[in-house]
Amino acid sequence: MLKKAGLILLALIVFVTTTVVWADELSDISQKLNDLKKQSESLSKNINTRQQEVAKLNQELGAIKTTMNQLAIDIVKKEKQVDLGEKTLDYQRKLLNERARSYYKNSNKNALTLLSFITADNLSQSMENVFYQKTVVDEDRKTIIQIVLYIKNLEERKKQLESEKIRLSVLQKEVDRQSQLIKLELAKDQQTHQAIQQQIASLTAQQQQILAQKLAGLNISRSANSMGRCDSDLTNGRDPGFSPKFAFFTYGVPNRVGMNQYGAWGRAKSGQNETTILQAYYNFDEIKKWDTNIEIRVDNLGNYKLEEYVKRLYEIPDSWIDNNFAALKAQVIAARSYVLAYTNNGQGSICATEMCQVVKSDPKGGAWEQAVNQTEGQVMVKGGSPIKAWFSSTHGGYVFSSGEIGWSNTDWTKHANDFEGSVNSFDDLKNNAYDKESPWFYCDWGSRSEYNKTAWLKPQELADIVNAILLARKDSSTREHLYQPDQPNPIGKETWDANRVRQELGGSAYNNIENVSVSADFGSGRTTSINVSGDGKNDSFSMSEFKDFFNLRAPANIQIVGPLFNVEKR
Repeated sequence: MLKKAGLILLALIVFVTTTVVWADELSDISQKLNDLKKQSESLSKNINTRQQEVAKLNQELGAIKTTMNQLAIDIVKKEKQVDLGEKTLDYQRKLLNERARSYYKNSNKNALTLLSFITADNLSQSMENVFYQKTVVDEDRKTIIQIVLYIKNLEERKKQLESEKIRLSVLQKEVDRQSQLIKLELAKDQQTHQAIQQQIASLTAQQQQILAQKLAGLNISRSANSMGRCDSDLTNGRDPGFSPKFAFFTYGVPNRVGMNQYGAWGRAKSGQNETTILQAYYNFDEIKKWDTNIEIRVDNLGNYKLEEYVKRLYEIPDSWIDNNFAALKAQVIAARSYVLAYTNNGQGSICATEMCQVVKSDPKGGAWEQAVNQTEGQVMVKGGSPIKAWFSSTHGGYVFSSGEIGWSNTDWTKHANDFEGSVNSFDDLKNNAYDKESPWFYCDWGSRSEYNKTAWLKPQELADIVNAILLARKDSSTREHLYQPDQPNPIGKETWDANRVRQELGGSAYNNIENVSVSADFGSGRTTSINVSGDGKNDSFSMSEFKDFFNLRAPANIQIVGPLFNVEKR
């Protein structure tokens, strides 16, 4: 199972001639991915900024249009007010003229001399009439002046509004022009970003394929029933012939999605039944009995009814028997669910190897067949269909969802802890993980025949890997020279040995690594950083940076094969 891991069993001679090419190609792809992701992040920021700019300009355009509409209304009002003022002024002028003519006419007709005023019978009345007429005319004159000033003010305000309207019209055109330009740039950025995302997806798929090929070269078995075992340098007792020595130990085998076979066995021994075990590894709605008359077509073996197919599976040891056969039953239900989902209820075929599920022509019999009979037809169902229940031998204490390892996200896989109690250190994990008894639980992968078939590294060799990282940090163009020194350079360039790398790096280069410490997030099950010290200095690296260069530069086929790893010094 866990087909996407691509654990293809390759001939050793093929592996020896191709593993460095995979490593180099993987490094190139990793670099391209890093560059593309940086471009993607930069474009995302640009797109976000341009979207904000477009939104802001649209806001400004909206405000300008609103202001212009209001100005148009105000101009119409002012025009009406000017018209009304002019009519009022015209009327007032006529009134003034009439009153002025009357006043001057009466003034001339009744011109009073000083004697007339003196001799008049009612002098005060005569003077009052004269002053009254004069006052009325003066008031009319003042009114006319006020109206003239009012009209003048209206006309000036009207001109201002028309001028402002013209200015806003020009501004609107400019803002609209800028908005269109930014929209064009935004469209270009979005198109470029989409293209980069497609490149990232393509390179990621290629990267996963190369990783699968590299892992296949180590012959890491996916199935717990396999005879292959991790030859851990902590347990085999072989001496590489040098000291001090370092080795990097990975927890579990690749993928870590779905059921952990050794974890299921550990859970069964702790008293959990098959349902509880399966709930620890999958999200599903129910365990439901399925049609057992469905035929499964197995490549190169033939067709079998569902139960006959499951009886021929060789996935876990028949000796994994507890009082309730819980581990065997959990595996049966998972395998049955998987084959139904994989073949779409028998419409397609399935292979007979670890790429799918290990099937042989003869039934396995024994306790396995009893577990098959006791769970007849039972499958895990979500949304009305059997789930594609991936599984592998050893997860190293943690379960990952399919999306976390680069596959498509699925709602039936989950991220979960696979240990009892709490884990706050590597020692806690070794003591509490349900799969701690697995021979793949804690392993340094790879070996060198010249050092007694071990994966131990000399302090100088580890220093060379660290120096390669530091040099690539300093000058990324040097990466083409930082391939595996004990293999030909795959792109025809010169591979720099440890001395040349130190020379290029200068005073910051390490001659020896004296100590290495690893930090991990025990909540997520991932190594977070690696700290090295030696020659009176120290440096720190992220998990991905160190792991990628380690797998690129480390000699022979020595590799770190998972996200959670530790270092041992002896």
